[in-house]
Amino acid sequence: MPLSCGIVGLPNVGKSTIFNALTRSAQALAANYPFATIDPNVGEVAVPDARLPVLQRLTHAQRIIPATVRFVDIAGLVRGASSGQGLGNAFLSHIRETDAIAMVLRCFADEDVVHVEGAPDPRRDYEIVAIELALADLATMLRRVPKLEREVRADPKLREYLEAARRLTAALEEAKPARSFPRDSLEAQVAADSFLLSGKPAIYVANVAEGRSDESMRQAGEVAAVAQEEGGRAVILSGKIEAELAGLSEAEAEAFRHEMGMERSGLDDLAAAAYDILGLMTFLTAGEKEARAWPIPKGTKAPQAAGTIHGDIERGFIRAEILSYDDYVEFGTVEAARAAGRVRSEGREYVMQEGDVVNFRFNV
Repeated sequence: MPLSCGIVGLPNVGKSTIFNALTRSAQALAANYPFATIDPNVGEVAVPDARLPVLQRLTHAQRIIPATVRFVDIAGLVRGASSGQGLGNAFLSHIRETDAIAMVLRCFADEDVVHVEGAPDPRRDYEIVAIELALADLATMLRRVPKLEREVRADPKLREYLEAARRLTAALEEAKPARSFPRDSLEAQVAADSFLLSGKPAIYVANVAEGRSDESMRQAGEVAAVAQEEGGRAVILSGKIEAELAGLSEAEAEAFRHEMGMERSGLDDLAAAAYDILGLMTFLTAGEKEARAWPIPKGTKAPQAAGTIHGDIERGFIRAEILSYDDYVEFGTVEAARAAGRVRSEGREYVMQEGDVVNFRFNV
């Protein structure tokens, strides 16, 4: 099952508009009333990679296939979601099925688009979502800790794990997210084992006004501050502009971005941020048919990377012929790089590195 990033937030903050722009579709209903999205919408989004056009030019590949990341548009949350208000139970169960979250925080005023809390206030909106996630997680831990206490009586080696669970529970009681603990901590392990919502890595998306007014950008600064406090990533974009760009050709969109003073699409920033917080990296393949980016979890070994292409390649894995992207660009062809001693032969224990250009040797 591919890793996924859930788009979450209060109703009417622009989640579905952003999702539709990301996926270049009208798959999600974007409407001016709460709970326009009920069932989650799922879409695969290309991750921008400037290396692919270069490899295409060097190999005369017929096409480019970028890596993708999966986004899920989830129903809006309201106060009391953790106790079943609104679509709370469905909202929380859909988040639980994702691997990371992109929390959309509205930073624009619009009389035609109601705000369930009256007016935009991204820090307040963040706190509503964070508290509801923490309360849902607290309910989970209040059920789990007594079970652990019984298990410790039978196996005292679990005592340290139990104490970590208690510390995690105490933090949740103060509405602190599980992700506030270091990733390598025992508390983080407990959170992962317990499938806690607030333990998922997060991106904080400031959805700003079309004209990026001073007030809108001030509020975006609040989102950036929240991201820094929570150790997450902040992305600033205008869902309305991105939706307009998504309906244009690439040339038209590039001209529009130039007029708006935008170096690149905010959606590209969001896709790249999601790819990163999901712990993914890219290896590359290049030939006459295609130049392709393959997403794999960081730390993946060569045979398992080969398996992302085809299971038979993993089963019959012999070796991986590895050439770094930079060396490929420097020498222009695999043959020239091989003659210079830059093509390496790696075995089963090789851990793939970002930007490896690979040819897998196998026998089935």
